[in-house]
Amino acid sequence: MTYSTFTGWIEPPTDLRPPLDGDTACEVAVIGGGVGGMATALRLADRGIDVILLEAEFCGYGASSRNAGQLTGAPAGDPQILSPLYPRRFPKVVRFAEDAVDFVEKDLLQRFDIACDYEQTGNVGAAFSKGQLRKARRIAKILTKAGAHAKFGDNVELGLPDTFYGGVLEPVGGQLNPGKFCLGLRKAVIESGARVYERTPLQSMDNNGSGAVISTPSGRVRAKNVVVATNAYTNELGIAPKRTETPIWVSMVETAPIDPARITATGWTSRSGIVTEHNLLTSYRITPRNSIAFGVRQLRMGRGSLPARTSDPAVVADLIDGFRAVFPSLQDVPIERTWGGWIAMTPSWLPVAGQTKQENVYYSIACNGHGLAQAPYLGTLIADLIAGNEFHDNLDAVWSKRPWFGPGLFKEPLLRATWAADRLADRVTRPNH
Repeated sequence: MTYSTFTGWIEPPTDLRPPLDGDTACEVAVIGGGVGGMATALRLADRGIDVILLEAEFCGYGASSRNAGQLTGAPAGDPQILSPLYPRRFPKVVRFAEDAVDFVEKDLLQRFDIACDYEQTGNVGAAFSKGQLRKARRIAKILTKAGAHAKFGDNVELGLPDTFYGGVLEPVGGQLNPGKFCLGLRKAVIESGARVYERTPLQSMDNNGSGAVISTPSGRVRAKNVVVATNAYTNELGIAPKRTETPIWVSMVETAPIDPARITATGWTSRSGIVTEHNLLTSYRITPRNSIAFGVRQLRMGRGSLPARTSDPAVVADLIDGFRAVFPSLQDVPIERTWGGWIAMTPSWLPVAGQTKQENVYYSIACNGHGLAQAPYLGTLIADLIAGNEFHDNLDAVWSKRPWFGPGLFKEPLLRATWAADRLADRVTRPNH
């Protein structure tokens, strides 16, 4: 099978900011130029704070521009587990997730006129079997009880492909091009007055609690406060508390453009984003050029210093097999390209924010696959805390009151066993529609 290996939804910008050159000082240094770090720096600059943003590659290089493009108002992880595990906290997390989408829509996309092909379609947790349909019904009840705008329905009501039985619609959110979103946010940060240095990786940081010295290959930054917004790269930097996250490689695939009438004929009339109710989900979305982008299904762990890499051809082939099963009438549609990126999974499956023991260092990890909405919002809440000591209720939902984290649940053998269990369930319960 022939397809191209790509780095995400965008190529490197042609107007790369120069790297740091020499020594300088600021009130706040933000490390990491993903959507979370950019939103943090943008808010700080808006509030008159002297802020520097340091990015090892270019702003938006990582998972921020490589993801599925689903702006979702649902919490990451299985609500069936999270709700009983965090009975008091879970409704707050649900509110945080939905408010994060509202923030991105109004305070970023609308305010800065970011053209990123956004469609407010909502997203559906879709059931590929009757067992998954029962799971979707339970999840809808849990989310509704927690205050979410969730709706259970069959495949016709929700406009899903005929191979699904139905699912739970989360109407908050929709689909966008994450690469264009990153470029638009990057432009806003650069124009905000924040000092942005790209191609400036962190080498080390010395911190005495009242100030930090950040060393890079081409200079140093002295900062009163530091925000670490590096997600999957957080542990390798050694600044935030240990075990805050586990790096996971997620793969994506995109088809060639498809005749819109053929997509409609599958039953997918809503254009809502789809996330299957497998233990390891698969996501599907229709792009503006009427290709179908899909990903996840299998996960690969990272350890130590994370390398630049491409997706495993076997993982890509398995993703394509899943696509053919969901869309049997599109068997002849060519696969055009594939890519992937490192995301962060936290031990709790919840967004994480807090301060280190030296309280002038803040950390923000808001991925778990839902960072497109949650990372910018969380970074903004942290910026408000630094700029005006404003501790928002939604920040309280994810704030770690002590900088200690237990071992994560993600282990390579467990991930492979979970994938195998999903494939066995598919063979046993594949619907005959």
